[in-house]
Amino acid sequence: MSSPGALLENYYRELVGFLSARLGNRHAAEDIAHDACVRVLERDATTAIEHPRAFLYQTALNLVIDGHRRSLRRKAEPLEVLDLDERFFMAPPQASMDHHQQLDLLSKALAELSEPCRQSFLLRKLEGLSYIEIAERLNVSRSVVEKNIVNAMKHCRLRMRESAPL
Repeated sequence: MSSPGALLENYYRELVGFLSARLGNRHAAEDIAHDACVRVLERDATTAIEHPRAFLYQTALNLVIDGHRRSLRRKAEPLEVLDLDERFFMAPPQASMDHHQQLDLLSKALAELSEPCRQSFLLRKLEGLSYIEIAERLNVSRSVVEKNIVNAMKHCRLRMRESAPL
């Protein structure tokens, strides 16, 4: 039985290729594969995964379907509604405070990461660079970039959960 980490190692690139062929967009495929791997790694491990490859692929396909549904809902709303929503939405003060607290927690979690891990994560999430572009910029392999980003996501989510009110 493979551990979730081995699942990521064995099937990640294959999954990116599969999704890329179906979506016609490698960047989107990498994002979905990454999110699927994070979900698999974060799942409650009380039940063993009998068919790890199928489980990972199904998780990724579910993410594709969810994204498609969100996209359809957004397209169905008239532009005037979206414009009104954005122009007149005002978050309550408490929500703003919670947002600032979350940003502070995220900043602290990122500061706990190694420099290469933090750089990989920020280059991907803030600058939108591909894994290959990040690997070239940091002079590391694509595999190292993938691992760094997954580790950064796991670490940040763990820290956010630890700080969440019960």
